[in-house]
Amino acid sequence: MTDTAPVSAGPAAHLSDVDIKEIGRELDRIRDEVIADLGDGDARYIRRVITVQRGLEAGGRSLLMASLLPPAWLAGTTCLAVAKILENMEIGHNVLHGQWDWMRDPQIHSSTWEWDFASPADMWKHSHNFVHHTYTNVLGKDRDIGYAFLRVSPEQPWRPVDLTQPVSNAILAAGFEWGIAIYDVELERAWRGEKSWAEALTQLRDVLRKATRQVVKDYIAFPLLAGPAFLPTLLGNLTANVTRNIWSHAVIFCGHFPDGSEVFNEDQLENESRGEWYIRQLLGSSNIDGGPLLHIMTGNLSHQIEHHLFPDLPSNRYAEIAPKVRDLCQRYGLRYNTGSLVRQTANVWKNIFRLALPGPKPRPTDTPPISATV
Repeated sequence: MTDTAPVSAGPAAHLSDVDIKEIGRELDRIRDEVIADLGDGDARYIRRVITVQRGLEAGGRSLLMASLLPPAWLAGTTCLAVAKILENMEIGHNVLHGQWDWMRDPQIHSSTWEWDFASPADMWKHSHNFVHHTYTNVLGKDRDIGYAFLRVSPEQPWRPVDLTQPVSNAILAAGFEWGIAIYDVELERAWRGEKSWAEALTQLRDVLRKATRQVVKDYIAFPLLAGPAFLPTLLGNLTANVTRNIWSHAVIFCGHFPDGSEVFNEDQLENESRGEWYIRQLLGSSNIDGGPLLHIMTGNLSHQIEHHLFPDLPSNRYAEIAPKVRDLCQRYGLRYNTGSLVRQTANVWKNIFRLALPGPKPRPTDTPPISATV
């Protein structure tokens, strides 16, 4: 595997030690200002989103009871799909990050929330909150680089199996919740002897229990409650889940794998300062341009850069933070990678197809600083 440069090289090579320290101080100040300002308005926001989500889910499931009528099926499936997206993205993901723990509400807390997703919350919090957000885009440490089976960076060595990745990525998109659930078990680490098979099998049993509850709820219990509308209700639930999976996959891949997302080697972690950690998050993440509705439906992961800088800040604050982060990037000549959903999605899929083939050479580490957005 070809080594990549530490954060002080490549697009950040022009920064002095003083610059790096000041970047860290400025971003710390932004975080501190938000924390000091948290209050009733933020609490009302998340409670309102949860109320809307639960109303949409109840309405969708009620409409599907009459899903022998095509308009009821379409309306019910749409409501349920939107509810599942909101629960997964703006509520579940962010609650499990501890973004709302400051409210001290036991009903909206990272230690008690269990989301509508196949992956058990505790297992996901380890693989995502700790591993991914600590070692963002560090080859050999961040397992989210290609999710252990996709080649998404030239720095990853090519394997013949990569020829299949356009197909395997499409399958992953449709069944994203199930792929993530198995991925969180870290079977490849057990295979390499880095964790015991006993631990892996225990985690697999936890996944199976959670998956069983999901299957019973969406594909047995609610369809049975619909009586003669069993089959259309089952199809509506399946459609809502697949829609949620494809949307989640698109948002997450657009935040991590388009052109301009940097990767790093493990040497960069040695004696990494606060400022260098921030810069690594900036260079390894990408945003999606859009309005308030898009931001809510992405769980505000359309502000992936801000999320990686401040993963424990409430997601509704990312929109106000983003201009400050973008201004900082412009002043220090750092790339603020953003683009429309269509553009970022097309870019990701272009890379999936290109990197299915051997090459290209790893990106040079002596590239000039990049200050333009894309």
